Amino acid sequence: MSEQPQTARMRAALLGYLDALNRNDADAVLALYNDHPTVEDPVGSPPLVGREAVEAFYRKVASLPLRLELAAPIRASHGNAAAMAFDVLVGVPGQGQRISVIDVMTFDADGRIASMKAYWGPEDAKPL
Repeated sequence: MSEQPQTARMRAALLGYLDALNRNDADAVLALYNDHPTVEDPVGSPPLVGREAVEAFYRKVASLPLRLELAAPIRASHGNAAAMAFDVLVGVPGQGQRISVIDVMTFDADGRIASMKAYWGPEDAKPL
């Protein structure tokens, strides 16, 4: 059974997201989002709503010394959502953290990210 076009686009967007953050390229991350995104990182914190708030978040994230490593294959639904498990390595060994995260993103009809929810908590952060 072949992959549906929307499923392939969602997978490509998530890979692009990882790649852009690994290059510390906030503009490339933001290009993946639609004009009215929401971000909840981590889930349970106040959601960031709108382009300005989401842009400020990713500019801060992209300024950090970080590396993202995919921990399992990306999972895409037959609808408008996809999820990925990955580790964020922030800082340097002995002074940083490895945070295990699952991001769930929804997509609009144009294949752009409409929302992102990051599932992680204090117990998911370990010293590097």
